Amino acid sequence: MEFDTVIIGAGAAGMMCAAHSGGRTLVIDHAKAAGEKIRISGGGRCNFTNLDAKPENFISKNPHFCKSALKRYTQWDFIDLMAKHQIAWHEKTLGQLFCDGSAKQVVAMLLQEMQSVGAEIWLKTSVASVVRNGDTFELTLKREDTQINVSSKNLVLASGGKSIPKMGATGLAYELATQFGLELTDVRPALVPLTFSDQRYAPISGVSAPVRASANGTEFEEACLFTHRGLSGPAILQASSYWCEGDVVCLDLDPDGTLFEILRTARQEQGKRDITTILTQQYPARLVQHLSDEMQIKGRIGDQSDAALEQLCSHLRNWEQRPTGSEGYRTAEVTLGGIDTDGLSSKTMEAKAVKGLYVIGEAMGVTGWLGGYNFQWAWSSGWAAGTAIAQRTS
Repeated sequence: MEFDTVIIGAGAAGMMCAAHSGGRTLVIDHAKAAGEKIRISGGGRCNFTNLDAKPENFISKNPHFCKSALKRYTQWDFIDLMAKHQIAWHEKTLGQLFCDGSAKQVVAMLLQEMQSVGAEIWLKTSVASVVRNGDTFELTLKREDTQINVSSKNLVLASGGKSIPKMGATGLAYELATQFGLELTDVRPALVPLTFSDQRYAPISGVSAPVRASANGTEFEEACLFTHRGLSGPAILQASSYWCEGDVVCLDLDPDGTLFEILRTARQEQGKRDITTILTQQYPARLVQHLSDEMQIKGRIGDQSDAALEQLCSHLRNWEQRPTGSEGYRTAEVTLGGIDTDGLSSKTMEAKAVKGLYVIGEAMGVTGWLGGYNFQWAWSSGWAAGTAIAQRTS
C-alpha cells in the first residue's frame, strides 16, 4: 500500500501533523485509542496550552531551535482551533488553559481535523521494520495478526519519549532515528517527583506548602507536596527538569520574604507563645513539627533575638535537600532530551541528512515546562512538519 506520508504515533503531535500534511496520510499507533496522553492530562481536562508560551519556557541543547515553530503556530492559533470546534475552556493559574468539559473533546477535534483532509488512522498497529529504498520508506506493519507492507515518501516520528510506559510509551522513535543516522542526546525522566531512600517525609505525607524550589540555578515558585516517597507538587516537578542525580534541590519556605517581620511583630504582641505556635500561623502544623525536629526550633518567641530570628529565616529560605532519585519514567510527565535537534531543520522538522524523515513532539530534544507547554510544542512542531510536507506533496 502506498501513501504520501506515514506518521508513527497518534498522539498530540502526530494527529496535528496529519491534519496539515495533505496528500494521502496514514497515522499508525499500537494503542487501542488515539491521544491517550491527551485524555489523561490535566485531570481529564487537558492543559492544552499556556497563554505565556514562549521559547524561554523550553529546555533544549539548542535553545533557539523551537523559536521558528512557536512563532509560526502560536497558542492563539490553537485557541482559534478550539473556538472553531466550539470547545469551551478556562484559565487556571500561571496562564494554564484547560477544557471546561473533557479532554476527550480535544482528541475528537483532532480526529475530526484529520478526517476532514482524508487522513487515515490505524490503531493496534505496530512497526516491525522500516527500511529506506531510494527516496521511499518501506514499512512492515503488524495489524491484528496480519502483516502489511506500506511505502511512503515521508516518514514522521511522532511516538514520543519513554515517559509513562503503562500508556504504551517506548523508545521506538529513538531506535528509528539511530537507524537513520540521527544522534541522540542523553534522556531522563522530567516533570517527575523526587524521591528519598529513607522516606523522610512519610510522616508529613499529604502536606503542601508554597515554596520557591531551585535546582542548578533555575527556580520555580509554586506549591511543594510532601509524599511518602519524597517531594512532589508543581514546584518540584518543574525543578526536576533541571535536577540531576546527586544534585541539591533548595526549598525557600518564605518565597515572599516576609517571615522575619512577621516573627518580629509576633515577638512584641505574643511574646509568651512558643515560636512553633507562631510558625503554625504561617505553615501547616505537621510541617512545623517536622521542621522543629530537624532544625531544633524551640522556645518562646519573646526570647528570640533578631539574630536568632534571622538565622531561623535563613534556614527556612535555604532548606537544602539532596534526593536520591526520582520516580522515573513511570510517573514522569515527559522525557527530557531525545533526538538531537542539531540534525533537524527548525523550520520543517525534517532531518537534514535524510530527505523525507521528520521528527516532532516529545521525541526530539525539546522539553517544555509544566503547564501546557509540551502540548504547545506538539501543536507547533506538528503543524510545522505537516505544512512542510503538504507543500512538498502538492
